[in-house]
Amino acid sequence: MSIDARDLGNVDAAEWFKHRSYDYRQFSVEEMSRRKRSLGLTVTAVLPCRNVADTVGGIIDEIHAVNERVSEKSPLIDQILAVDADSDDGTSEVAVKHGAEVFSENELMSDHGGAHGKGDAMWRALSVARGDLVMYIDADTKDFRAELAYGVLGPILHVPQIRFAKAAYRRPFKAGEKLEEDGGGRVTELSAKPLFNLFYPELTGFVQPLAGEFVADKELFRSIPFMTGYAVETSIMIDVLNRVGLSAMSQVDLGTRQNRHQSLRDLSRMSHSVLRAVARRMREDGRLRTSNDPSSPDSLSQFSDYLHAVATPDGLSLNEYVEELVERPPINEVLRVK
Repeated sequence: MSIDARDLGNVDAAEWFKHRSYDYRQFSVEEMSRRKRSLGLTVTAVLPCRNVADTVGGIIDEIHAVNERVSEKSPLIDQILAVDADSDDGTSEVAVKHGAEVFSENELMSDHGGAHGKGDAMWRALSVARGDLVMYIDADTKDFRAELAYGVLGPILHVPQIRFAKAAYRRPFKAGEKLEEDGGGRVTELSAKPLFNLFYPELTGFVQPLAGEFVADKELFRSIPFMTGYAVETSIMIDVLNRVGLSAMSQVDLGTRQNRHQSLRDLSRMSHSVLRAVARRMREDGRLRTSNDPSSPDSLSQFSDYLHAVATPDGLSLNEYVEELVERPPINEVLRVK
């Protein structure tokens, strides 16, 4: 698979998907390291942490292992930041032991008060991130693999037009002894993707719009607001789209990823955060006055296209479905006619 570096201009989601979807195997660590040096860039990895003592150490070790594959004098990832939510399971101690710079999210930017969840930790991390590129990595991933540490860097280092790269992957779900190969990511499938289809169709080509692994130049992150809590990935997607346009965004297939599964109650709260983030941006962007407004005449037609981006064992795929929506009148009205 070749690296597509064309300047896309204004494109729709389907065209974007063809030219801005990559596979991590297109980019070797050695090639990325050489490219990074030639561009004179540095990279910071940020791990927002909350009671992840059982996983964070292995993730940090894997990042160190990636650096050892190139050169300790010129590592691929220059700074590893663990921003901890004052965890009570020893997360900070584990992260320090494995060689990360550790900060309490409540001590960073303390003049803004106590931190309000993951998004706040990510925002506050920008105050101590030294890298030209900032890469966020979830710290609760089990069986963390090297490509989860470096994979998203490929497009942003090799394609000059790209300023933002998002992870894409399959998410298995294990319930007891039963494993569903693509059963994870329920908030993504049930909340984020339908909302984007309705109100931000440009973003429907992203397989994992809420993935916690993504990278951009620090100046881009510093130029956009960050919502607190679980709304952060949703708002970043929309704000980056508004700031740099779809053609400057990309995604990278990283295979599979296994992280902790949330309870239905927690998933409901996360979905509410996603909905609030989209609703706020819709009001600000005037999207309720577009043809995608569910209250507009165009959206009340019987048929509507639904784009659904997925990761499969054979690669990334963008599928189109025609969804039919029929509204029946009150049956009393029908029966009166008869």
